Amino acid sequence: MQSGREKAYAYLKDSVLSDPEMQDRFLSEQEIADRIGVSRTPIREALLLLAAEDMVRLVPKRGAHIAPLSGREIAELIEMRGLIERFAAERTTAEGTVPVDELTGILAQQDALRGAGSVQEFLAAELRFHAALVAAAGNALMSRQYAALRSRQTRAGAIPLYRSDQRRHEVLAEHRRILDGLAAGDAAAACAAIDRHLQATQRILLAA
Repeated sequence: MQSGREKAYAYLKDSVLSDPEMQDRFLSEQEIADRIGVSRTPIREALLLLAAEDMVRLVPKRGAHIAPLSGREIAELIEMRGLIERFAAERTTAEGTVPVDELTGILAQQDALRGAGSVQEFLAAELRFHAALVAAAGNALMSRQYAALRSRQTRAGAIPLYRSDQRRHEVLAEHRRILDGLAAGDAAAACAAIDRHLQATQRILLAA
């Protein structure tokens, strides 16, 4: 059973911080406490954890501020993702460990979410797609480092998906090209598709 702090931390990280409408705003501890049914103490504890992760900024007498990701933060996030995901593509194609069935299933879920599904569900499926590839590379430390990027990926990825339904169609097509390269055992094609996907994501984020 989750403690109050764990419940608050998960809610803030997965729902509040990823909401584009909350970017550049201050959080109300009492409002969040009322929303999820806990006292203000676990909210404050969760915010301290998020501040330590550089996800919010605690401002004296004003509270927790959600600062939008800077251009540099976006560029660094995309660069780190590229390094890890390209390695995973090369390792899995070389060793024949590409999780084709799992990736195909996730794409089918995303396809069903293109229209009526929620942005959060679609984004969660997108993150599972990339995480499944990284996990298949068999490097546990790398998988943990990649998982640590999840919150920033959620914050960044939600913005274009909220603003344009077309981006869902584009993401799905980009994922299919990645999977086509992986399934064919063509690491170069898979890496090129990963690069195009990440470049498109970065371009949209920097223009937002």
